[in-house]
Amino acid sequence: MFRNQYDTDVTTWSPTGRLFQVEYAMEAVKQGSAAIGLRSRSHVVLACVNKAQSELSSHQRKIFKVDDHIGVAIAGLTADGRVLSRYMRSESINHSFSYESPLPVGRLVVRLADKAQVCTQRSWKRPYGVGLLVGGLDESGAHLYYNCPSGNYFEYQAFAIGSRSQAAKTYLERRFEGFKESSREDLIKDAILAIRETLQGETLKSSLCTVSVLGVGEPFHFLDQETIQNVIDTFEKVPEQDEEAGEGEAEVAAGAAPAEQGGSGDQDVAPMEM
Repeated sequence: MFRNQYDTDVTTWSPTGRLFQVEYAMEAVKQGSAAIGLRSRSHVVLACVNKAQSELSSHQRKIFKVDDHIGVAIAGLTADGRVLSRYMRSESINHSFSYESPLPVGRLVVRLADKAQVCTQRSWKRPYGVGLLVGGLDESGAHLYYNCPSGNYFEYQAFAIGSRSQAAKTYLERRFEGFKESSREDLIKDAILAIRETLQGETLKSSLCTVSVLGVGEPFHFLDQETIQNVIDTFEKVPEQDEEAGEGEAEVAAGAAPAEQGGSGDQDVAPMEM
């Protein structure tokens, strides 16, 4: 089996300036189940696909609470995600204890990125094989960040990571301009619709997704399955109503056709000679 001589450890550069171990970690993010985040001026919604290893097993958690004002959704190696979420929780608690104020979201994201970046400089460590969508609210407003295994981080209005996330990104790109002014309910609906885009023809049910929300005056919490199903039902009924309306219009048109044909036939009759 062919082996690349430049991927033996994370500190070895290839002649083209690439770190293959870091790229492998970023590829692990693409193999994980999809996670989606979007924000408005006052709220942040995180959603993910519940993917079980088999029909006999339960799914693993992909969204974690960090603090009342911060949550994180992951895609990739769940074990790495749990380690990093505990680190974030510890940093938030220490800051609250020391300064008696919530930890700003941006500051936590920078610390998380620094921790991930160290793993790209030590030959005895490996990069974390997980991507994190960090959503939070602080004095400067609502924020959504993506932390990459390479140590980079980016702020987004809406973003999707994980398996088949490109379909969700396409949906979000069509609608992101209105997210800033969206209501809480509209954000939740758009998050669930984006999740549906990643299912590749599979019927969307509340058991297939997890949704969390935080906002002004609303601490981080998960939506229950009944609430999620009610949202799904609202936009699943719309296509059915459109189909029924289309069938009704077709029946009316079919009934009107003979009358129109009869009228046109009378016009074709030649006038009687006097």
